[in-house]
Amino acid sequence: MTQAPPAAGRTAARRHDREIVSLALPALGALVAEPLFVMADSAIVGHLGTPQLAGLGVAATLLTTGVNIFVFLAYGTTAAVARRLGAGDLSAAIRQGMDGIWLALLLGAVVVAAVLPTAPALVGAFGTSDTASPYAVTYLRISALGIPAMLVVLAATGVLRGLQDTRTPLYVAVGGFSANAVLNVVLVYGAGLGIAGSAWGTVLAQCAMAAVYLTVVVRGARRHGASLRPDAAGIRAGGRAGVPLLVRTLSLRAVLVIATAVAARLGDAEVAAHQIVLTLWTLLALALDAIAIAGQAIIGRYLGAGDAAGARAACRRMVRWGVVSGVVLGVLLIAVRPLLLPLFTPDTSVHDRLTPALLVVAVTAPVAGVVFVLDGVLLGAGDGPYLAWAMLLTLVLFAPVALAVPALGGGLTTLWWAVGGLAMAVRLATLWPRVRSGRWVVTGAVRA
Repeated sequence: MTQAPPAAGRTAARRHDREIVSLALPALGALVAEPLFVMADSAIVGHLGTPQLAGLGVAATLLTTGVNIFVFLAYGTTAAVARRLGAGDLSAAIRQGMDGIWLALLLGAVVVAAVLPTAPALVGAFGTSDTASPYAVTYLRISALGIPAMLVVLAATGVLRGLQDTRTPLYVAVGGFSANAVLNVVLVYGAGLGIAGSAWGTVLAQCAMAAVYLTVVVRGARRHGASLRPDAAGIRAGGRAGVPLLVRTLSLRAVLVIATAVAARLGDAEVAAHQIVLTLWTLLALALDAIAIAGQAIIGRYLGAGDAAGARAACRRMVRWGVVSGVVLGVLLIAVRPLLLPLFTPDTSVHDRLTPALLVVAVTAPVAGVVFVLDGVLLGAGDGPYLAWAMLLTLVLFAPVALAVPALGGGLTTLWWAVGGLAMAVRLATLWPRVRSGRWVVTGAVRA
């Protein structure tokens, strides 16, 4: 096979770099803005009292989990739309996105119908105290009304990412966060609605975000002659494609839940330190996930255009970005560690457990960077079934090791070697051979 001249190779690499940066940076901003919703609610509700804040914590956890399991609405839509775009059929790309939005509305309606009557039971399952439970139920029932809007936001974000637009989601996320903060203050304190005001403020902000997204997508559909009507076949296809991604997401969530449950068995200082490590790990994951999102959009577009060589070249370049980003973030975490610990807690016993666990996160960050990128590449290629089985295998191998940590006398550091070391190593061992095999390289407007 004839090698490209060095100059041509460098030019292609710079082109890939520009594409990755132009998509990843706005995506990172949007990803960071999302958790700020809960942080703003917590800061505002926290001044109402401890029971209200405790109730918000339980309800927010339920809502976040309930919405995050449907993240396939974004990932699946991104890949499908990017393929159609790469094939040069913009009308079909937007039509594909509309199927995802209709699916989001249907799923949202089902979730709302399920949550409203079961809210007290869901809150009770957390062992919530009698003083916090009423606040948790109130917040959960009101906020549940915004779930359809939240799922529409996921699907519409996927549409725009597939169209290689990550700036609009950034603007909408920043606007939504700002509106949420203002509405919370006005309704909680100005209108005297308490925790109910916080929930209504969040619902209104989410509905406004969904309305902006729908306006953008509908305008694009009309401009390019794409139908806005629900297509039963397209919605069913989106649902089928989402099943393996749902399995992947649930398996990943299970890994994190098991890790938290094990940390709780190790002691109060351990679980407190674990929560801080998990928070910082999540921030690192958001940064690495931004590159993965760029990978989804770019890989889908290349495959849709029938450019297998371009997809492979972009994949190689993104792997390098993943490694470098992981190294930089790991070094940064070690460097700022002395400044971070006092911000979270003054408890020196927690600090003693935090330091070695954070070093594990820093050391394993380059591996995580590659894993996130490979995950994004396969998501962009529509290789959902393989990702589902790979993540299930990770869960099966991780769970017994993590659960054995207390019995074997291990501590938080050992647990995080299981999370950052074992789990990431298994994911790398399953994803790398798949990418190297080229079986994910299926070209065409639709993955056969």
